[in-house]
Amino acid sequence: MTMADSPLGHFLRRLAFFISVSLGAALMGGHAYAAPEAYYMMDARTGETLFEDNAETRLHPASLTKMLTLYIAFQEIEQGNLSLDSMITVSKNAAAQPPSRLGLKAGQKIQLRYLIRAAAIKSANDAAQAIGDAIGGNQANFAERMTRTARALGMRNSTFKNASGLTAKGHLSTAKDMSILGRHLFYDFPQYYNIFSRRQTDAGLTDVANTNRKFLDAYKGADGIKTGYTQPAGFNLTASAERGGVRLIATVFGGASTADRNAKMAKMLDRGFAKAKPNVGEQPPAPPQFDNADNELLANAMVEDGLPQGGLGSAAKTLRQVVTLTSSPRPMPRPNFSELATGAQEQVAEMADGIAGALAEVTGQTATSADLPFAVAAAEAPTAPVVTVHDAQTDTLRPAPRPNNAPTPAPATEVAPTLVAAIEPVPDASLQADATLASENAADVTQLALAAVSQAPAALIAAIQPQRQAPIYDDQTVLAKANATDPPPAPELPATGEVVTRLSTSGGAHWGVNIGRFASSDAAERILLKTQLVESATLGLSLRKVTEKGGGFDANFLGLTEEAAALACRRLTARAIPCITLGP
Repeated sequence: MTMADSPLGHFLRRLAFFISVSLGAALMGGHAYAAPEAYYMMDARTGETLFEDNAETRLHPASLTKMLTLYIAFQEIEQGNLSLDSMITVSKNAAAQPPSRLGLKAGQKIQLRYLIRAAAIKSANDAAQAIGDAIGGNQANFAERMTRTARALGMRNSTFKNASGLTAKGHLSTAKDMSILGRHLFYDFPQYYNIFSRRQTDAGLTDVANTNRKFLDAYKGADGIKTGYTQPAGFNLTASAERGGVRLIATVFGGASTADRNAKMAKMLDRGFAKAKPNVGEQPPAPPQFDNADNELLANAMVEDGLPQGGLGSAAKTLRQVVTLTSSPRPMPRPNFSELATGAQEQVAEMADGIAGALAEVTGQTATSADLPFAVAAAEAPTAPVVTVHDAQTDTLRPAPRPNNAPTPAPATEVAPTLVAAIEPVPDASLQADATLASENAADVTQLALAAVSQAPAALIAAIQPQRQAPIYDDQTVLAKANATDPPPAPELPATGEVVTRLSTSGGAHWGVNIGRFASSDAAERILLKTQLVESATLGLSLRKVTEKGGGFDANFLGLTEEAAALACRRLTARAIPCITLGP
């Protein structure tokens, strides 16, 4: 077999073909694909625009994206959620990122300081994505936070899909927005800004060199900030330089090469220093305005999910639903407790995972059900029944008051495991029911609870949804509102020593709000979650409920007082979010 027919010969022929194609492209000037160009120059002291060209056209930012990833990381450190010494576990998604890379492996633990250095200096995609996944829990969550943060910073034309800047549909920014971001990095986090001027640094696994070192070395006064390159983007650079007390920040999109981009940036900065006024007082940028960002993003999300802004009218309305009972419901047949125990545990586990996911979205940190302040496993029975109700006035949990006629609890040795009531709130029925009806329904609920305690295993946690729309009465407050002259006697404690856990209406929280009807259950739930995050002051502790009705899915918040529902609707309406209050 000749050399030409050998595997080595085949490899050499393919290599020669690749080299010839590459050289051909280079000889033609590398213009097989010319990325769109854009420029923007500002006086960093005041934020004044000095000159621009195509500066608000949405283009691919490439690794300039990492400036925002680092900005959010600095936020987390400032808020105490992370520190430079925090150990970050590298996700599979981060480890799978293409070059440029630090060389991270899935499951590997590395200090946050090294990831920051690698992302800022080497522009390592795996390091940037590891930061994003650690903060957001996953790529999608962190990308949503990136877009929200960008809008809060005044970057009106930017949306992000990943932490690294790799090309993705909808991942776009502008030369002006990236200059705004650079200015915020300089003023908001001066203690970290020096990292962008380092020529090389220790990134934990290895030393890394700055992708911007040629410009830093060539241009007097340059001290940052970030380079970026992909084929659709071209060669991008956001740079900052200071001379004689004048600081400029500029961005170039679409350079044909590193040298071309650096030459254009140098020319821009020279022009800017010639134009900028000396002795101008500094006017640092305003802090991020997250309220405005939330309004805009939520409005966009509602349009995407099929509900135009103001689709239900701009003014808040009140819808009263008729929920008066016409008969006294009887107890349901005794359930199969072996199946009930398994089902309840599964429901509690699902609730825990759902809450953990919501916490991750609110705090930006990964959470698991093990981190939550309740456990699914069984605990030893307390010496007295434990019931907590929500106090709408103080936003705290307080013990439910013991009625004057309540019997004394049995000794601890005689008390059966307490059934923890984690029952989903439902709209309360009319308060005009008489005392007899209240007593009867309270007895119904008591019987079902006692049956479950006596026969179910101790590990059973009652996350049982009511299978009938029976009202749950507070044996003091509701009966007083019903004008009953003599409250019904409290149920006697069974001779077996079992503890009866009373259920409460949580202070009359029978109201709710509706924010629209959507084409799918997922769309309604998504809007509910986003709205709850935006308006957490009034809706943070409410129950999100999606109800199929009229060929669509109503998005409701339940478990509010009348005052809280009215306030929530006023605040949502002020945000241009349609809202209808739901009353008993």
